[in-house]
Amino acid sequence: MQSRVMGYARVSSREQNLDRQLLELKKYVPEENIVVDKQSGKDLDRPGYQALKGALGLRSGDTLYIKSLDRLSRNKADIKGELEWFQKNNIRLMILDLPTSMIQVPTGQEWIVEMINNILIEVLSSIAQQEREMIRTRQREGIDAAKLAGKSFGRPRICVPDNFSAVVKDWQDGRITAKEAMKLTGLKRSSFYHAVKGGEGKR
Repeated sequence: MQSRVMGYARVSSREQNLDRQLLELKKYVPEENIVVDKQSGKDLDRPGYQALKGALGLRSGDTLYIKSLDRLSRNKADIKGELEWFQKNNIRLMILDLPTSMIQVPTGQEWIVEMINNILIEVLSSIAQQEREMIRTRQREGIDAAKLAGKSFGRPRICVPDNFSAVVKDWQDGRITAKEAMKLTGLKRSSFYHAVKGGEGKR
């Protein structure tokens, strides 16, 4: 089966224009072979891109052209996973903004492309890990700062009435039903049980 040359272009919204990407891709790819998405790159769940990876899409030996890596995704971990998928399925990825990926190699020297892909995957893995650690650090710093400012986290403490302890004791001793206990305390079912579990009203 003859290998094909495909292209993929993406913008984040319907208001944005694909013309610049298409103009560049058409230098290498027939227009009818260019798949487009007008959708955010926050994840990979995009109809055009998923069609490219589906049963009727890219096959072993095919080449896919994109303008830049962030057209695949804006998430470095996702990009790394996609590069590994292309590599595993023997699909050559040409990135117009990354000249090293465009190198044409003689038959028998495909290891050069493999080496470039491996370096790219390794670099992206490192960047993705750094970004994850930075996000965790910022989240931790934000929580610590909020705590210093007196902000509490987690489920808010339930305000129980003065008769709560006595009513709960009557319920636990079997003198009243749970429904009656909730009515006497004015609490909804979930709040009542959560307050009992949390020891609210104990002195």
